[in-house]
This record gives sequence, C-alpha cells and structure tokens, in this order.
Amino acid sequence: MSNPTKPVKWVVENPNEKGVFWPSEELKRKAWVTDEKIYEKAAGDPIAFWEERAAEGLEWYKRWDEPYRWEPPYIKWFIGGKLNACYNAVDRHVKAGKGDKKAIIWVPEPPNEEARVLTYDDLYREVNRFANVLKSLGVKRGDRVGIYLPLIPEVQIALLACARIGAPHSVVFSAFSSDSLHIRLEDAEAKVLITSDGYYRRGKVVDLKASADEGIKNTKVEKVVIVKRAGNGVKMVDGRDYWWHELIEKAETFCEPEEMDAEEPLFYLYTSGTTGKPKGVIHTAGGYLTQAYWTTRWVFDIHDDDIFWCTSDIGWITGHSYACYGPLLNCATMLVYEGAPDYPAPDRWWDIIEKYGVTILYTAPTAIRMFVKLGDEWPKKHDLSSLRLLGTVGEPIDKEAWMWYFNVIGGGRCPITDTWWQTETGGTLIMSLPGIGPFIPSIAGRSFPGTRHEVVNEEGKILQEGNSGYLVQLPPFAPGMFRGLYKADEKYRETYWNRYQNRFYFTSDGARKMPYNGIRATGRVDDVMKVAGHRLSTAELEDALNRHEAVTESAIVAKPHEIKGETPVAYVILKEGFQPSDELTKALVKHVDKTMGPIARPERIIFANELPKTRSGKIMRRILKALVMNEPIGNTMTLLNPESVEELKQRVGYKGPD
Repeated sequence: MSNPTKPVKWVVENPNEKGVFWPSEELKRKAWVTDEKIYEKAAGDPIAFWEERAAEGLEWYKRWDEPYRWEPPYIKWFIGGKLNACYNAVDRHVKAGKGDKKAIIWVPEPPNEEARVLTYDDLYREVNRFANVLKSLGVKRGDRVGIYLPLIPEVQIALLACARIGAPHSVVFSAFSSDSLHIRLEDAEAKVLITSDGYYRRGKVVDLKASADEGIKNTKVEKVVIVKRAGNGVKMVDGRDYWWHELIEKAETFCEPEEMDAEEPLFYLYTSGTTGKPKGVIHTAGGYLTQAYWTTRWVFDIHDDDIFWCTSDIGWITGHSYACYGPLLNCATMLVYEGAPDYPAPDRWWDIIEKYGVTILYTAPTAIRMFVKLGDEWPKKHDLSSLRLLGTVGEPIDKEAWMWYFNVIGGGRCPITDTWWQTETGGTLIMSLPGIGPFIPSIAGRSFPGTRHEVVNEEGKILQEGNSGYLVQLPPFAPGMFRGLYKADEKYRETYWNRYQNRFYFTSDGARKMPYNGIRATGRVDDVMKVAGHRLSTAELEDALNRHEAVTESAIVAKPHEIKGETPVAYVILKEGFQPSDELTKALVKHVDKTMGPIARPERIIFANELPKTRSGKIMRRILKALVMNEPIGNTMTLLNPESVEELKQRVGYKGPD
C-alpha cells in the first residue's frame, strides 16, 4: 500500500536552494512547546529553568539543598536531593492508575513468533521481582552489575531493577566480542553479569552465553543470570550460573526502592576514546533523569497516545535514554524490535510501523542511507500514515538522506528533528523543537533551552555565522552531563577540559555556525570514528590488530562510506616470517571480529613495510588518510622516512586528487 499523503501546510523558504521548513499551525496545535520565548526565558536563568524542570518532571523523596555547583572541572546538580529512577519510571505511573497502559511492545525477529506486550503493571511486577533476585545474589547498593543482553524486554527490566536497589548498571553492547566484554567488566569491577543464552540475527542464533563465559574469565563476576531466549543449548556452571526464569518465579513481588542521592551513580557506560582502553562514563540519577524526561517530552513531542520507536540498541547511550528511561519517565508506550532492519525482507521496519501504528521513529542516518539504496518500493508497500514525527541520531545526516526520509517515510508531513549529543551529555542537546523549528536538511538546530553551545577556534574565540571550528558547551552545564570517568580522573581532565582551561566542555566534534542560530555538526576531530553511528576508537582497533601474532604495528584511518558514514581502513606492518596474503587478510579480519566485534571490521587491510612517521616517532595519520581518499598529501620532507609514502602510494593505488 502506498503511503497516503496528509497535506501539511509547511512554511518553506529556499535560501541557496536549501529548504528551510517551519512548522505549520496544525503541527503547532499539538506540540508541547511552540513559543520561541522559551529560549530567552531559559537563557535568562538556566539554573532556575532546570530547577523548575526537575520539580515538575520527577518525584523526589527530598528536594535538593543546592541546585547547581561548578567546581572546575566537576559538575553537580540538585545537591542533597533524594529520588529513585525506577520509582519515577514505573511506580508513580501505577499509583496514578495507569498500570494497564502498554509500556513495552516487543517485536521478535522471527516473523512467526508472537510479540510480547508489557503493561506498566507487568513492568512493575517483573522489576520488583528481579530487584529481589539481585539482592538474593548478594548485590548491594553501590555494587556494579554488568548487562550483556540483546534487545529483549529483560534488558529494560534489568536496568530498572538495578536502579531500584541502587546498584549502578554497566551495559555492554551484545554484538561486542568477549574481549570487549572482559575489558569493560574488569574495569567496572562488576559483581554479577546478566546475559542470555542467545538471540536472533538475520535468522540465525548468536550464542551469547559462550561469549559471556569467555568474557568473565579473570574478572570479579561471581554470579551469572541467563535469560532463556533462543533455546540454544548452553553450558551452565553450578554455583555460578542461574536461569532468569527460575530465579524470578521464587522472588517476592515487592522490593522497596532505595532513596538515592541525586549525585549517586545511576550507571557507567563505556565509550571509545582516543586511547586503546574504553572510558567508563559516569551518569548520576538527578540530573540525568531530569534531562531524559524533558528531552523526550519536548524533542519528540511525546503524548499519551504515541507509540515511540527508538531503534538504538540498549548498549549505547541512545538506547539508555530513549529506549528505556526517557519514554518510561513520561509514561509512554515504546516499541522494541529485536532483529535486523532488513530481515526477512527489506520492508521489515515499514511492516512493523504499519502493524503497530508507530507514531514517532528515531533512528540513525546509516539506516536511512541503507533504505535509500534498497529503493522506494519497499516503504511504498506499507501505510506509514501513523507516523507524525521523525528523528535522527548518531552522526550528521546529508541532505539527500534527509529529503528521502522526509518525503518517502514521512510523506512530506512529519517534522524531522536531527539531534546532536554524546554518551557524555546523557541526552540530546542540539536539535529543532517540533513546535518551533526550523527544520533544515543537514543542520542539527540550536541548543536545547537552558543550555548553550558555541563554535570556537583553536584559541577559544567564539566564531560568527558561516565559520567552522570546534563545538563546545558553555556553563552552566546541562544537568544530564556526565560526572567523570570511572577510575580515570586525569583522562577526564585532559580529554574534555584542559584544552580550554575549564572555560568550556570540549566535545571533540567539529561544527559550523549556521543561520537561525543553527549548528551543523561536521564529525569528530579526534582519533574516534563513527561507524554506522557507533563510536569506535582508532587506538582500540589498532590495539586489537597489534595483538595478532603476525602484526608488529598498525594504523587505522576512517574512510567515508555511503551507507555506514565511516568505515575503518587498516595499515599493517607484519613481523618477520609473515607474508601478505588473502588468507592473512581474512585471518586479521576474523581476529578483529573476535576481539572487538563485527562493527569494527576493517573494510580494507593494506600491508606496508613502513608507516610514515615524524622525527619524534609519531605516525602521520593525516598522510595515511589522504592516501585512501586520493587527496593532496602535502609536504613529506619533514618526515623521518619520506620514502615510505612512495611505497604506500603503490600499495594503496593512490591516483591523487582529481
């Protein structure tokens, strides 16, 4: 069925042939925020603005004594306040008589398997029981709990149960390898791991338990809880491994929520940085929940009758904030889909939207570009008229993909909110609010009310419209901002604050000042790449390659990719006794799959005798990137080994700029 059009009277401008869409009166009538003055009001007293938001959006056991404190480089919000994340996400809705409302619609990958629906009553019961299970396994307030689960309802239940008893959760993306799991569990010093036997991906069962067994070796994990999802035979270790369903059947149906301090850790989430070791980003309850509540409500204009689908995995911050906490804090109904976007056919997503009446879709440009390539005929088979708002996240979106999303998926009637944010910011911070706009292809928008971002140069001077530089956040900093890096305070200072002497939070993203107070994000400026919206460290990938027996040294650069945004290209120097071959290339790719996971798989491996280096021994990645991009290489005479560039030109097939 073709997508029926519902005429929307957009106000459209076309400066420089780039459409600028303003919300129509009919869109404004439903939106929570329609008055431009909200920005001015929030900017006048940002701290008072966020105090109002915290008081209105959340229930507190005790109000805070002090709203905000900035002791460079440490941020605190709602100091002395007491609350519980789980209570705010579940209990208060049940007490308000909304227990029979759908909380989660879970769609399994196998098309012949029935969906599961959990009401807020169901969620309340399951979370209480699993909170008691965790207590029975010895988990106490402050203990870290590792979560290595696919997109099944137990993942939201596990997060909320941890929050209920005050045990910070640390989620690891289920497609990450056992080595990646091990590094994160070891650093977080997790006491318990929650995983599953397996899950479905493109019709095949992935044996997650085997990866978990390998990943917990030589860590502090004492107990493992396994959800029976796929029914694949797994090895159970007596006294260590327990089935979720067996434990939860015996558990009491009520667990008193802990009164948590606003600044106590709610979770640790590991993210790639500029060194090989992932960074444990710390988020605390009071500020994070305030920002998650209000960004979900205003940015996605969420209402009681909406079906909200954020396609992100829980392993990423997007999944934490918009496939768990944000929608549940708002008593919304969210859809969760387990599997691949194009299985068993390229119209799986569109079929789900039509079948369940999804009204808000939040996804990554990578997925949109993939669907563009698959063709218009797939979405046109379905009635997508339930959609009323679209969102993008994870990386900058190009105009072509934006317009396809707007016209083909949104039928020309849905505003697109293109959101910029990071693991560190906790929630989206730059976007266009649906009732205010404008919506401009490839431009994220402006800072969320009560926050301020600028584009600055190397010296920290704020740049004017039309100029490109570095994206920074100015104080007072957003309440959902992270509070540091776990066991890495010096890295926290060095990465985010030292560059501008604590004046700004340095995002490590490039940006350009645009009309209408807009900001266009232009991507990372450090040694981090975005592959299919997932943040990967070049240093971590190099470390993985260097651990292979054949490799003595490697260097990774990011190359643009029409679907994934960016993809890794690896330069590799082999140890004596090893020769380049197709077999070795395959072995190295397989090694990366095992060490980091398929998301980090290099698109190409280039074998080299030498890598270009400065006289101080630093690898010149700028030159390596120019080679794969066929861009000007620049002066090589200052290199320690300029002859290496000529050799690499032959290996890469460098043709030079057009």
